Amino acid sequence: MAGGGGGGGGSAGAAPKQDDTQPHPVKEQLPNISYCITSPPPWPEAILLGFQHYLVMLGTTVIIPTILVPQMGGGNDEKAKVIQTFLFVAGLNTLLQTLFGTRLPAVIGGSYTFVVPTISIILNGRYDGIIDPHKRFLRTMRGTQGALIVASVVQIIIGFSGLWRVVTRLLSPLSAAPLVALAGFGLYQLGFPGVAKCIEIGLPQLILLVIVSQYVPHAIHLKKNIFDRFAVIFSVAIVWLYAFILTVGGAYRHAAPKTQQHCRTDRSGLVAASPWIRIPYPFQWGVPTFEAGEAFAMMAASFVALVESTGTFIAISRYASATQVPPSILSRGVGWQGIGILLDGMFGTANGSTASVENAGLLALTRVGSRRVVQISAGFMIFFSVLGKFGAVFASIPGPIIAALYCLFFAYVGAAGLSLLQFSNLNSFRTKFILGFSVFLGLSVPQYFKEYTSVAGYGPVHTGARWFNDIVNVIFSSEALVAGFVAYFLDNTLQLHESSTRKDRGYHFWDKFRTFKKDPRSEEFYSLPFKLNRFFTPD
Repeated sequence: MAGGGGGGGGSAGAAPKQDDTQPHPVKEQLPNISYCITSPPPWPEAILLGFQHYLVMLGTTVIIPTILVPQMGGGNDEKAKVIQTFLFVAGLNTLLQTLFGTRLPAVIGGSYTFVVPTISIILNGRYDGIIDPHKRFLRTMRGTQGALIVASVVQIIIGFSGLWRVVTRLLSPLSAAPLVALAGFGLYQLGFPGVAKCIEIGLPQLILLVIVSQYVPHAIHLKKNIFDRFAVIFSVAIVWLYAFILTVGGAYRHAAPKTQQHCRTDRSGLVAASPWIRIPYPFQWGVPTFEAGEAFAMMAASFVALVESTGTFIAISRYASATQVPPSILSRGVGWQGIGILLDGMFGTANGSTASVENAGLLALTRVGSRRVVQISAGFMIFFSVLGKFGAVFASIPGPIIAALYCLFFAYVGAAGLSLLQFSNLNSFRTKFILGFSVFLGLSVPQYFKEYTSVAGYGPVHTGARWFNDIVNVIFSSEALVAGFVAYFLDNTLQLHESSTRKDRGYHFWDKFRTFKKDPRSEEFYSLPFKLNRFFTPD
């Protein structure tokens, strides 16, 4: 037997190495990222990765107007123009956020949070007397514009005043974990239920995405990470072609209208309706109108989007291999997101803006957290929004293909939240209570509100004041907000006098990031360009 010197027989075999029995060390920055926030890949690769981000954000950009525009009275022409506008403003907002906001590689796109107050505006009695569908669309759009312009003030004030900096300074890894986790996992209803709307397209996309991104790179060894890095382009191209063959071959000729809508590649109506060239401009639908009740409901949605974006920003910082985002930078990002919602209202997108969860998940899949890549994707958004016909081709990808991508990307963001627990003491019963209770309520409370609404046609809060109903129903329908609020409240009020609590909640790990200047890496990742930090010094 080798290594038997030193006596003692030892027939029981060698003792395990000390390293094998130790837990994994905590990592302030996520390792194994190919390109971090400040290290861009070569230009050809960066352009392809940027195009991939553009493809991923198209899902929400197309789905939300598809839900809203027909209810507003618009047809395919109006829907195409709204999608173009949505895409154009998303490109502007993404550039603003990456240049002057958090400076994280965050795509700023549409948000389902704003759908409920927008539908409430659509159903408002003041538009019932308008018979002409186009006029009704214009009047309703102007109403949503006014509400969005007012709602943007919420994030602008909370962000630029530094109020959100004060709030987020009390975040610990324990209270942030449920917020970030449910920013991803809480969107489960947009995943497999969307895949199942056309299972013969959605399921192959999901399976192929997993195979190409997770198995093929380990089976085929190449010098460059091609398959995992461009898995979205490979898998979407193959399944989209397969769906096109099914459509042309007549597979859905006698199918039900809903099946045709979800499965066929020629049912969006966008290519025919989109103009060749059109530049969206502010107030293109007319002068916005303002109504107090509509504005209050939209302000509630703006606050929910603020909280959800905070969770997404934290996830993005992990997958960009940056340090924890300082509170002053989160506050600055929220302020610029408020300006983004202001632009939504001015241009008329019928929806507000938030940090894209699906694009945060794409950072994890590609392991490329480069800021430049996301800025290139913003260029694609603006380019294809102006050249309408070309953009409409990509926007006509069937919804189940997009839903299959969501299954993976939302899961990655949820996993980023769970990974924050490495800083906490999971053997503490205080930790177990806060974590379990906040996540459970974060899933259970919104589920009750959504089930009640689907059965009754209105939310559990149903008073004579429609705006008040919308405020309560929007707030308690957000999984991330409910879980984040419960965890934040309990973590900052429960057993704080005990000496072990600070360490159990992981608060001490984030001490160095509570102010911008405490850790030198914050300067590298989050400082403003063009030496603007001389004039706008973060706290």
